Amino acid sequence: MIASTDYVRLVADQIRAYVPAPYYVLGTDGFGKSDTRKALRHHFEVDAKMVAYTALRALADSGDYPQDKLAVAMKNLGVDSSKSNPAIS
Repeated sequence: MIASTDYVRLVADQIRAYVPAPYYVLGTDGFGKSDTRKALRHHFEVDAKMVAYTALRALADSGDYPQDKLAVAMKNLGVDSSKSNPAIS
């Protein structure tokens, strides 16, 4: 299960103990940023391409998607693996 929120990850993470499955949370951990919603979702990696990549990552972690195809998926989705962690940048 994947939760993606425009709020800090902690908001969605609060139900982790009640989710009977692997649980991945994407959120906007940061403050002081001002931009369009689209730009902020990209910056904090909660946009559609990151949700799609996280879904593939979750499937790979469970053995239902080949680990070796994650790099190709990342490239096809346009996910930048060299991008700095948005929570600390």
